Amino acid sequence: MRSPIPSTRKRFTALAALLLSAALAAAGCAKQTTTGSAGGAPADSMSPAQVKVAFVPGGPHPYFQPWKTAMQQAKTDFGLGGVTFNETAGWDQTKQNDLLQSLAAQGYDAFGVFGVSPDNINSTFSDLTSKHLLVASLGSCPAGNYDAADFCLSTDVETAAYEAAKTAIAQMGGSGNLVHLTGNNTDSNTQRRIAGVEKAVAETGGKVKLLQTVTDIDTDLQTAQKAVSDLLAAKGSQINAIVNTAYNPAVASAAAVAQAHLPIKVIAIDDDPTIIAGIKSGSVAATVVQNPVGQAYVGAYGLMKLAGGCTMKTPGVAIDSGSFVVTKANVDSYDAERQAKTAQLKAAFDSTYLSCKQ
Repeated sequence: MRSPIPSTRKRFTALAALLLSAALAAAGCAKQTTTGSAGGAPADSMSPAQVKVAFVPGGPHPYFQPWKTAMQQAKTDFGLGGVTFNETAGWDQTKQNDLLQSLAAQGYDAFGVFGVSPDNINSTFSDLTSKHLLVASLGSCPAGNYDAADFCLSTDVETAAYEAAKTAIAQMGGSGNLVHLTGNNTDSNTQRRIAGVEKAVAETGGKVKLLQTVTDIDTDLQTAQKAVSDLLAAKGSQINAIVNTAYNPAVASAAAVAQAHLPIKVIAIDDDPTIIAGIKSGSVAATVVQNPVGQAYVGAYGLMKLAGGCTMKTPGVAIDSGSFVVTKANVDSYDAERQAKTAQLKAAFDSTYLSCKQ
């Protein structure tokens, strides 16, 4: 999966200044729909101070840690009544469902959810919205073409994987053997990532061979380290580049290739400090970073606006939260681009995605 973002609080200081005027101008729309408080009791248009947002990942993972700082910044900037972060579902959909119901009973009326099961999460979303609760799918959209949440704010993972593979192919000189390391094979996001990498390889007309795609190694760092060690022992001399589309394999492959002194180009994902350090030292060729901060911050804004009486022009719309190729050339400046993307996403909710009566 993905990684925490260093120095997030400092970045938000700059971002908050950039967004302050827009945040003040976004003072709430007139009544248009109803939302609910705990127990599904209907309520008319809510002020920001009445809105309590719960951020619920599918389980523990470094990718979600920036949500904590982002939600606190959103609470401050938008004047929300409360925020909480709870990852205790432990990658079990039934436990996540129970947790969501418990949070609703505690008075949370808006939810940013990374569903455990993309194939089944729509039933969870439908259950929540039937109780007049607001839901955003954050970081991952449901499988298929339908989202029962109010909106999805997530990386376009197929595009991000395609760009990562294109970068790997360029780094290996346009020909040779490529290996793809990724996450849970049954996850629809993993399948999209595989499709993105395969598309980039196909475009080489046979010059690049996808030597192997290794799935199910993002459970934890230890699992990834063993998989990478086994891979290098068996095929290290045949590999020209490794493209990673999951967090733990990226960290593991960057360390293992550097330690083995192999001439393999490593393309990572996200901006774990070890990855950024690797780019600066030259042991990592590039990484593709995502925008978990923007997902939580803008997700909270969208939910607040819906609670205030706005509606989504296209319910369940999928919105790309952005991904960015980082190399040695822009390793010290890429976050400014990500901050700008977050500001654009927030503005787009007002200009494009929301319908609000004046």
